[in-house]
Amino acid sequence: MNKEHLKKDASGYVTPYDFEGRLPLRQAIPLGLQHVLAMFVGNLTPILIITSACAAGGDAESFAQIQVALLQNAMLVAGIVTLVQLYSVGPIGGQVPIIMGTSSGFIGVFQSVNTIMGGGVVSYAAMMGASIVGGLFETVLGAFLKPLRRFFPAVVTGTVVLSIGLSLISVGVASFGGGSGAADYGSLENLMIALVVMIIILALKHGTKGLASSSCILIGIVCGYIICGVLPFFLSPTGVTAEGVEYTKAWVLNWSKVAEASWFAVPQLLPVKPIFDLRAILPVGVMFIVTAVETVGDISGVTEGGMDREATDKELSGGIICDGLGSSFAALFGVLPNTSFSQNVGLVTMTKIVNRVALACGAVFLVLCGLLPKLAAIVSIMPQSVLGGAAVIMFSSIVMSGIQLITSEKLTPRSMTIVSVALGLGYGLGSNTAVLNGLPQLVQLIFGGSGIVPAALVAILLNVLLPKEQPEAAKN
Repeated sequence: MNKEHLKKDASGYVTPYDFEGRLPLRQAIPLGLQHVLAMFVGNLTPILIITSACAAGGDAESFAQIQVALLQNAMLVAGIVTLVQLYSVGPIGGQVPIIMGTSSGFIGVFQSVNTIMGGGVVSYAAMMGASIVGGLFETVLGAFLKPLRRFFPAVVTGTVVLSIGLSLISVGVASFGGGSGAADYGSLENLMIALVVMIIILALKHGTKGLASSSCILIGIVCGYIICGVLPFFLSPTGVTAEGVEYTKAWVLNWSKVAEASWFAVPQLLPVKPIFDLRAILPVGVMFIVTAVETVGDISGVTEGGMDREATDKELSGGIICDGLGSSFAALFGVLPNTSFSQNVGLVTMTKIVNRVALACGAVFLVLCGLLPKLAAIVSIMPQSVLGGAAVIMFSSIVMSGIQLITSEKLTPRSMTIVSVALGLGYGLGSNTAVLNGLPQLVQLIFGGSGIVPAALVAILLNVLLPKEQPEAAKN
């Protein structure tokens, strides 16, 4: 590969804005760490949601015993799969600046599978079996991506990236308010913490240069930790609900969780033995098709937004193969499917930091979190309002990446129809799932949820069905 284009500083190191080459650890570590902070909570949340749903159907005691192991494994798997995505092993991995993690896109499908299977460990085991099969299916799709790529022009991938950003903005705003479900959700304290973090990030991003500007997300989050650590000296850390029940405010740092965590633990292989059941495999398999499209969108977004070019066939194919095999690998550790993390696409798009040494430092930190539970606990206690101050900016950047992709080619009536109908009908249906209550369960599984899935499918379908415009010369 030609490396003459790499920009080097006076010391001979490559700048963080180039993918390949050396980067001093004093720069690489903080730049990688902010990627971990951006995705840490999101990497664990799907497992917490699904295990809680399965436990409600039975075997609550069993899930209480394995949940800690599953969360630990989620960190380890995310780090390993990210390293493969960055450096590749044969055809596995796209060598693109992507962070991999536990997908939240499968939550709706897995909740439906849990209902069908009756809950308990059996349901979770069926999900793991379906993830193994679905991951292998996505791997096959990745291997044959080149003849399929004509179905994913810029207008389609741009629409997918745009819908990803739109779906995440509500998540970011929820964190901004302290996290949905928090007793003090939307309180002035939570909003002010998030706003201060956001102001610090913007001030560093546009008011400084060098490492301070590049690490603006990390510095903003660290400042948020400090603010939350100091606040109990001035404000009460507890509140009382209208019913008279006392609660701990969402911004309080739970240091007891860090104290209780062990220093070292060996990851557990097959904490849940997979079960292969068609009732789980079929709907999950459909979701893996959509995941492949979402990965195409993420890789396109990160290359367009962070590297100012379109993704190559090799990058897309390797990325999807890594997505698929990474999900099958994750299931062996009892972890939900691993896919490209849209939060980090937003971070790359915002900061333009694409150097893989920096991202690899983040991946190594994830592996350490999987081996050192105490280290993971320090990151896991991050208040949602602190994360929200950064997340709103990052997720909005994904929206802009989608717009850039869509407008990278001349807008025509055909492309405008594809985008408008995909967002209006597809994203609209997915965001308002009650509209689908009268349709078969399989349709609800596919179209319900975040809106990414239906928007992607509508965009692909319209791209195939709508006739392409003839060049002006041909018309004359």
